[in-house]
Amino acid sequence: MSATWYECKVKYRKLDDASGMLKVKTEPFLVDAISYTEAESRITEEMSVYLSDTEEIKITNIKVANFAEIHPFENSDRWFKSKVSLIAFDEESGKERKTNMYLLIQANDVKEAYDNTISVMKDTMGEYSVPSIAESPIMDVFPYFSGEEDDMERVEKFNVLKDSVPVDNSMDEELEMSDVLSSEE
Repeated sequence: MSATWYECKVKYRKLDDASGMLKVKTEPFLVDAISYTEAESRITEEMSVYLSDTEEIKITNIKVANFAEIHPFENSDRWFKSKVSLIAFDEESGKERKTNMYLLIQANDVKEAYDNTISVMKDTMGEYSVPSIAESPIMDVFPYFSGEEDDMERVEKFNVLKDSVPVDNSMDEELEMSDVLSSEE
């Protein structure tokens, strides 16, 4: 089953490590969800664990993330965006064709992110290259299922939600363009 990841920008009060004071921060998080509405609900639920009863969060933006895969690694604290170019030979034109995909890899530094990317791609049959790796601003990732839980109630809730949402993978160009323009300002 392919996951749809939503990047949610959340504004909330966070303890600043340097000064020891509460400061308002806006940070991006990834959440696995079926729709924008569910993404909003899930990020609110996930963030409530980190807040006291009197504190609130404000969700400033939700958009579909362009990650093909998410790969957490133990003992790692940061997320890196790895650009992987899959190389295919086009027999009609006689040229190589590259298709890019982005992986979110957890690591402690860029070298470890590169090593983790190579380990994730080791079973790939075709040729590929890793043209870039950059630290991502993503603070945390909240998958729908962690793989550690045997919570059948959550599975049933997921299936009900999944069946209630019509599948439409088309993109609204106008909304995408307005999102791009607003993020450039």
